[in-house]
Amino acid sequence: MHVYADNAATTPLSETAFQAMLPYLRQCCGNPSSTHAPGREAARALREARERIAACLGAEPEEIVFTSGGSESDNQAILTAARLGAAAGKRHVISTAVEHHAVLRPLERLAREGYDVTLLPVPEDGIVRTEDVRAAIRRDTVFVSVMHANNEIGTVQPIGEIGAVCREAGVLFHTDAVQTAGHLPICTDELSVDLLSLSAHKFHGPKGIGALYVRRGVSPASLIEGGGQEGGRRAGTENIAAIVGMAAALEESCRRREKDAAHTAALRDRLIAGLSGIPGAVLNGDPVRRLPGNVSFCFSGIEGEALLWQLDRCGVYASVGSACTSAAYAPSHVLLALGRSPDLARGALRLTISAETTEEEIGYIVDVVRRSVAYLRECTGAASERSDE
Repeated sequence: MHVYADNAATTPLSETAFQAMLPYLRQCCGNPSSTHAPGREAARALREARERIAACLGAEPEEIVFTSGGSESDNQAILTAARLGAAAGKRHVISTAVEHHAVLRPLERLAREGYDVTLLPVPEDGIVRTEDVRAAIRRDTVFVSVMHANNEIGTVQPIGEIGAVCREAGVLFHTDAVQTAGHLPICTDELSVDLLSLSAHKFHGPKGIGALYVRRGVSPASLIEGGGQEGGRRAGTENIAAIVGMAAALEESCRRREKDAAHTAALRDRLIAGLSGIPGAVLNGDPVRRLPGNVSFCFSGIEGEALLWQLDRCGVYASVGSACTSAAYAPSHVLLALGRSPDLARGALRLTISAETTEEEIGYIVDVVRRSVAYLRECTGAASERSDE
């Protein structure tokens, strides 16, 4: 059996998105900035896709800026807020210790440039406390960035509450919604966000395309200078096929969201129950306030990378955490922020399932993980005995 359980890293392209993209990969070759008929056709497709994506987010079409994906969107959001703050003489920013590196790395750069960066700690359940955000806001605070749901442990943050606090304080608020777009309800007004990032390949769209929601009245800083595309907010010829595919995938995901979430959450809970029976297993993040398809555990006495190899041999495809940092074998900064010891954090496993996952596959995952953990512990014990001889 082969089970794909790494949907937080990327999702398979849906047939709906693929079919929507085909005409713009083969027949419609126009540049949307051109004035001839093929260009006008491309411009029409671009306009309609922007309208459809905006509708899914409760936004206006002109508030959507297309990017290459979540990382670019996060970077543009942070640069935008930083420049607006500098112009107003404000250089204090707030985020959390469990953000994606696409947020943390730009914040490190801001710190080197003289900004005062506050990274809020999180308790063991992985949920940011709204009162901690409120307490951290100062007169010179320019923006707050808190992810909608964590990419490693799946915890869903109280973004609406945090957004309301920021709106009351007159502070810009950004959320990285890469893991939640298409999977959880998103209405930009209800969340009180000024900037929101999303990426198509997390909801069965194509890779290499994303968007940044920018609330009307906020002028985004451009990361890429050149032509006047995207209203001067992001230079470069728009990838019409990918944008159309993104719109189709997001609409389909939103249409199926309630049914898919119920199915996936039930399987998630069964998977958590099965893995919790393994000695030395520790669930990461709140057991309830988490994404429907996210399961994150640490297993004592083993290395997560070794566990992945064992699972791969058995046809179960998972990860230890963020795919963006999988080449680095240091313990996850997210797990360390929860209070996990470095040794325990090295035994991490992230399983992210989808609506296509079956009950049979869940049972197979539990069995394979149980056998693999036992095998690795036996090998570690045998190696330890040999070293003592």
